[in-house]
Amino acid sequence: MVSPYPWDVPGGVVAHIRDLAETLQDLGHEVSVMTPVDDDEAPLPAYVVRAGRSIPVPYNGSVARLTFGPVSATRMLRWLRAGQFDVLHVHQPETLSLSLLAVMCADGPIVSTSHAHNTRSRILSLFQTPLQTQLEKVQARIAVSPAARRTIVEHLGHDAVLVPNGVHVHRFALAQPLPGWPGEGGAAGFIGRIDEPRKGLATLLDAFAQLAVARPDLRLLVAGPGDPPALPRSLRDRVVFLGLVSDEDKARFYRSVDVFVAPNTGGESFGIVLLEALAAGTPIVASDLDAFRQVLDDGRAGVLFPAGDPDALVTALGSLLDAPGERERLVDAGRRTVRRYDWSVVAREVVRVYETVIVSGTSVGVDEATVELWASQSASSS
Repeated sequence: MVSPYPWDVPGGVVAHIRDLAETLQDLGHEVSVMTPVDDDEAPLPAYVVRAGRSIPVPYNGSVARLTFGPVSATRMLRWLRAGQFDVLHVHQPETLSLSLLAVMCADGPIVSTSHAHNTRSRILSLFQTPLQTQLEKVQARIAVSPAARRTIVEHLGHDAVLVPNGVHVHRFALAQPLPGWPGEGGAAGFIGRIDEPRKGLATLLDAFAQLAVARPDLRLLVAGPGDPPALPRSLRDRVVFLGLVSDEDKARFYRSVDVFVAPNTGGESFGIVLLEALAAGTPIVASDLDAFRQVLDDGRAGVLFPAGDPDALVTALGSLLDAPGERERLVDAGRRTVRRYDWSVVAREVVRVYETVIVSGTSVGVDEATVELWASQSASSS
């Protein structure tokens, strides 16, 4: 597999690749992952191979850290030649990233997974023709959501098999709450990049300030990287910022709140945080984004409110905090919903896609025509 983003920078795509790789190993497969790594001293699993460092690039309302250059190309070619892989699985190759570089370098059975939903991607539009030529080498495509699939269909004219993100259900279901949480007065929770506007923390803080007036013991637990925003004095002791949390503490976070809130305003192709909350048995209030609606079974497994509307969030969150019976119903519905997303199920679906492209006696190799082209261009430029 190839990761487009650095292994040592937290993110949903990297977590997906890690969990898929380790689940495939549990199923008896041999896996190697080539990935950017920004910290030369970062400890890595034995199956991870360094491709070099990344550079930050604004993308899809966030900042993607990408790796694309001659050093990485040399390492990629060496890795492909030595690996003799049955299949090459690249993630998010539609960006100028290590994954696209892998497609350019490789020949043979190639599978891609698209994670992003971006209806106005300048990169995809600008490079549609050259990307199209390279991505024709991909023999099977996976999209983690209908939104991600639409992006590929609309920008590149390809179709994809829907295989969702996965979650280790048992890890979240068995976690214990953090000490002192959720407490008698109730607690809501948020997890995400604090300084990324589309994650919607500002909407939640606005709603929480309104709820806090009539609920003097209500608290808000916030997890994720970024500098905490300035708060009114009246809320400083009632909003707790955990910062970036480990996987173990993330599971405990979900178990520490009465309601998990996903107030995202857009740009989401799936909603892995919703799966994690469902697995933990935590009721959810979420923005009515298409991706969130899909995960929450059109509102049957969680409460939806209009994205970016703090007043609507006040109503939805307040009503759910006051209705323990409804919270219990949502927990039961969530447990039924999340079973389909357990990694033990999702990884087998990925393997079935692999089986459609693997040819007996044929392994992934190097695209010698591309290598010769690069060599000739390098010689002419020198």
